[in-house]
Amino acid sequence: MTSPYPLRTAPLFRDYIWGGRNLETVLGKAIPSEGVWAESWEIIDHPEHQSLVTNGPLAGKSLSQIATELPAWLFGTQQSQLRSLPLLLKYLDCQRVLSVQVHPDDEYAQRMSPPDLGKTEAWYIVAAEPGAKLYAGLRAGIGRDQLQQALANGNVEDCLHVLEPRQGDCVFIPAGTVHALGAGLLVAEIQQASNTTFRLFDWNRLGHDGQPRALHIEAALEVIDFDSGPRAAQLPRPTDQPGRETLVHCAQFVLDRLSPKATSEQPAIQIGGDQRLHLLTAPYGNVQLNWSDAGQTVTEPLSVGQSVLLPAAMPTVSAQLDRQAVLLDMYVPDCEAVGS
Repeated sequence: MTSPYPLRTAPLFRDYIWGGRNLETVLGKAIPSEGVWAESWEIIDHPEHQSLVTNGPLAGKSLSQIATELPAWLFGTQQSQLRSLPLLLKYLDCQRVLSVQVHPDDEYAQRMSPPDLGKTEAWYIVAAEPGAKLYAGLRAGIGRDQLQQALANGNVEDCLHVLEPRQGDCVFIPAGTVHALGAGLLVAEIQQASNTTFRLFDWNRLGHDGQPRALHIEAALEVIDFDSGPRAAQLPRPTDQPGRETLVHCAQFVLDRLSPKATSEQPAIQIGGDQRLHLLTAPYGNVQLNWSDAGQTVTEPLSVGQSVLLPAAMPTVSAQLDRQAVLLDMYVPDCEAVGS
């Protein structure tokens, strides 16, 4: 069996109308030389797109192939729980406001044709221009009738809860939450591996073809959780490991932030060795991953904007972060059934 190692994958770039060039200028992504590019899908296993491994003995294989051929190697103790990677890691460059939208939960998405996962997600704010804002949930007291009236009148923004996020903030968006990212934000996102989006409102703008983009108002109204209310930035929770704090822990994923202490020498932070896969990305700084293979120390560097997947078969990895670095660590919690 292949010795475990961090898998690097080729990103998929998306050229939605609200994108820019920050994926290249800030994160070092090799986007095409022309056009605006909105998203970099870093790690994905979905019928719509498959990440291809670019390094090591498994280079050229898709994550779906690896999940089929090496399920224990990839998923470890969660191999009976997971049949595919149920998470999608991406970066978003928001130069214009995104559409006002909502995503279904798993139950609704499984009744769609073809069935899909629901979409619960979390945003990590990599950079925010002064005055940049996002919309996270409906304002308190807004119900279906008020929202439908606002849709008819074109004043949907009045129904939305507004946040002005700062660099390093994390906002959790459960399925059923009305939301939109605003202009001037660079975001790392972890979400369920789903591309199902219902647009409520698109600010009366035109798409690349000169036509309004499609809206899905009836479906959106079906899946909105009108009891969820406005969202706030997450309060980081300390863990028992210095340098690691939890930003989100939900049924679909755990999102931890790893960063060195500013006031004292920070030892290496431990990752994995727990028989589950981990997705890692470095929105800032430089990181070196170290682990032991057959008695030899092996290293893998991560620079700004780079991501890797640690298969469950990996031994414990020591992450050494420079003083400017942040490393996001994402994994699937144990539960009865995740994935499709």
